[in-house]
Amino acid sequence: MAINKNHEVEELNGIKCAVVERKIQLSRANFIKELLEFNHFKVVVREEPISDNAAPAENSDQEPAFTVGVTQLAFNTINALYGRLLRTPSGRIVTPAYWQQKEDEHEIPYYEYKA
Repeated sequence: MAINKNHEVEELNGIKCAVVERKIQLSRANFIKELLEFNHFKVVVREEPISDNAAPAENSDQEPAFTVGVTQLAFNTINALYGRLLRTPSGRIVTPAYWQQKEDEHEIPYYEYKA
């Protein structure tokens, strides 16, 4: 049962998990898994079944989608990012841009700029 859209709990591969992201590509799932495991979370990745609504010819080209979850049921992605709770392997704080893979890890985040 979800508290809200940002705090969904579901059983992934037989383990109750807080859902981090749904319907993502394998490369994105691997990025999130490595980052969360570095931050000492137990991560569960489940491959989503291909929808039955698509025609069989379309299913053959379609990349599989994945759902990523963590076993700590109180985990909330928004709180972890804006609460500055996650770190990169180099020790920097994970920013929302880094989480979305839009920022290079070596760029200076907005909160470290000195005027």
